[in-house]
Amino acid sequence: MMLPMARAATTSDVFNAIAEPQRREILALLRAGERPVTELAQELGMTQPGASKHLRVLREVGLVRDRKAGKQRLYGLDARGLRPIHEWTGGFERFWNESFDRLDAYVQDLKQARQEE
Repeated sequence: MMLPMARAATTSDVFNAIAEPQRREILALLRAGERPVTELAQELGMTQPGASKHLRVLREVGLVRDRKAGKQRLYGLDARGLRPIHEWTGGFERFWNESFDRLDAYVQDLKQARQEE
């Protein structure tokens, strides 16, 4: 009997791409605007090839765009790529809202009880 081969890890989707903490840090830095890879690498305390590898993954899933500016390449956030994550987490919004509504009701009950003391 042949065992099924383990599926190779893929970063071809946005969820896998942002599962890596350093890639999330890159996205957070790019919220402030375009940056060259050397600046990102320095800010994150990593090598330029390491930062370039992360940027390539982020670009492949549509989270980062790049453009040539003189002799350097600038990387910028393309937040449209976050849509699948936004849509997925949006499915939990009702749960969060219900939790906040319950908390608000509890706080109101506490205030009422204090006023009645």
